[in-house]
Amino acid sequence: MEDIRFGIVGAGMMGQEHIANLAALPGVRVVALSDPDAAMREQAAARAGGDVAVFTDHRDLVAAGGVDAVIVASPNHTHRTVLDDLWLDGLHLFVEKPLCTTIADCLAVRDRAARHDGVVWVGLEYRYMPAVDLLLRRVRAGDAGRVRMVSIREHRYPFLMKVGDWNRFDRNTGGTLVEKCCHFFDLMNLVLDERPVRVYASGAQDVNHLDEVYDGEVPDILDNAYVVVDYPSGARAALDLCMFAEGSRWEQELVAVGDAGKLEADLPGFMELARGRRAELVVGSRGPEWPVEVRAVEDDPEIRYLGGHHGASYVELARFRDAIRADTAPEVTVDDGLWSVAMGVAAHRSIDEGRPVDLAELDLG
Repeated sequence: MEDIRFGIVGAGMMGQEHIANLAALPGVRVVALSDPDAAMREQAAARAGGDVAVFTDHRDLVAAGGVDAVIVASPNHTHRTVLDDLWLDGLHLFVEKPLCTTIADCLAVRDRAARHDGVVWVGLEYRYMPAVDLLLRRVRAGDAGRVRMVSIREHRYPFLMKVGDWNRFDRNTGGTLVEKCCHFFDLMNLVLDERPVRVYASGAQDVNHLDEVYDGEVPDILDNAYVVVDYPSGARAALDLCMFAEGSRWEQELVAVGDAGKLEADLPGFMELARGRRAELVVGSRGPEWPVEVRAVEDDPEIRYLGGHHGASYVELARFRDAIRADTAPEVTVDDGLWSVAMGVAAHRSIDEGRPVDLAELDLG
């Protein structure tokens, strides 16, 4: 079959990451890109190589034709308006996370996507990180039994610099718990196979960016938070976020605990599995002990470009390509994107108002 022709809207860090992944992926090629920033256009065009059309405005890219799929990797707050110009017959769309920065925009995209005849996929690539993928498969296999608790810790460096410093303000990002943590809320929902009902959160901007000023404004993005999420079954999940913890052993840790065992994924590359029915616990000098298996999760040799997410973006784009070829439903849906944003929005509301927030308040339909 002929290569799927891709256009890239937004030529910053993630746009260029996608270009590199697509260059390594069989059956696709990048034929066009757009970005209003001249430096980003030049960098991305050099990375794409070959005969790539370059535009300042995404509308010109679409009007020129010749693309089968478009990746939207522009700043968060532009996703809705960019997508409004892309609902063209047969055009396949991949939207970077977060889907949008507001519930209203997410709902508008969901409504339009339901009537669109192309594949619409939301870029939540953490699902495809090797250790996370293994943990999810172990959960599905029942190695932890019925999972009742999920905890995710991200202790990392501050937000990176972006063109025009757009990511320094909540109005552009949707807030830290939308921009950064939609990945983790999506993983909570995947592990528990439920949609949440309630969110409690506490957070602040205590360390990062306080000495920065942009056009007379000091950044307002949170740099630490705790978030607890309740689910209909009584299961619960928790997020521990700190963005001034560069010295951490692991950047992310994901733990799922059920009535039969405990699963841990230390990202980027280790999986610790503690399993066995409670009646089968080993009695040691300190009392009962779980039998524990620890393994390194190696990068998949079939992945031709590891990039910034240990091959996760490559795998996701390969699945997107396959869905286009087979005309099948996306694995990561607009609904998944909506719920991951809604949980972040609810967490910010909980912090701002000092109370638990029911997801029903957000009228997600």
